[in-house]
Amino acid sequence: MAKATFGAGCFWGVEENFRNIDGVTDTAVGYLGGDLDDPTYEDVCTGRSGHAEVLQMEFDPGATDYIALLDVFWQIHDPTTLNRQGPDVGSQYRSAIFFHDEAQRLAAVASKEKLDQAGLWDRPVVTDISPATTFFRAEEYHQQYFAKRGIAPSCHVPTARRNAR
Repeated sequence: MAKATFGAGCFWGVEENFRNIDGVTDTAVGYLGGDLDDPTYEDVCTGRSGHAEVLQMEFDPGATDYIALLDVFWQIHDPTTLNRQGPDVGSQYRSAIFFHDEAQRLAAVASKEKLDQAGLWDRPVVTDISPATTFFRAEEYHQQYFAKRGIAPSCHVPTARRNAR
């Protein structure tokens, strides 16, 4: 098994987009990239802890590959807005790829460059690519939030204009 970790706005919607992909064997939402040990949702919501809301998943590289996961990541959010996704504003909602090894770093950088050069967006891609540090699992009520409540995901709609190419 391998791990992949993405920040793309509200982690509820990010998890919903990945949890049923063939080859994804486990998902957990949480916090990564900040300075506070064992942050709570309330800590992260202030925007002062430095953490992003993220999805960390385990996947079977024999069933799906990291490139395919990156493709989903780019499709589910607006990678051109700095510290914002839709109505959610703050550094905790930043677009971020947290890589777990050098192969993931190289794939993420190449994928970002390819997306930026494709000219699909009116603005440049601002997604941060950083090494994965300590992942702090979010409180249990955040895990599989939409599935537990039997409601349709509502927090993940890209807001930037895509070029009409």
